[in-house]
Amino acid sequence: MFAFSELFCSFNTLLMKVHLIKAKTALEYAEKHAASLPSFEEWIYKVERVESWEKPTDMKNTFATASLLGSSCSRVFFDIGGNNHRVLCEYYFNKKIDTVTLFIKWIGTHAEYDKLCKRGEQFTVDDF
Repeated sequence: MFAFSELFCSFNTLLMKVHLIKAKTALEYAEKHAASLPSFEEWIYKVERVESWEKPTDMKNTFATASLLGSSCSRVFFDIGGNNHRVLCEYYFNKKIDTVTLFIKWIGTHAEYDKLCKRGEQFTVDDF
């Protein structure tokens, strides 16, 4: 038999919810790049059902190719569709209410992302 506090802590951990801001924008982008639509739909599906992100490095457990940018910028990019597209997001962990907010800041092709990096804009871009 579990103590109430053990059950509550286990249950509470499972309640970590990810709020994806501008998912519609990602789908609109994907519709313009029809071959990528299934990959974007899968990414959104996984993001919206995450139950275990408690810290930024946990994103890599869900998405092995996710890359955290810098130690203090709170940004991550995700490879979509076999690394053909990139989604740059800013994240915010709110442990008081067990949520992670993931804001889509930029979406584009891998080549467009490389240009963004060459200009050093991946830390500041906010196109959406």
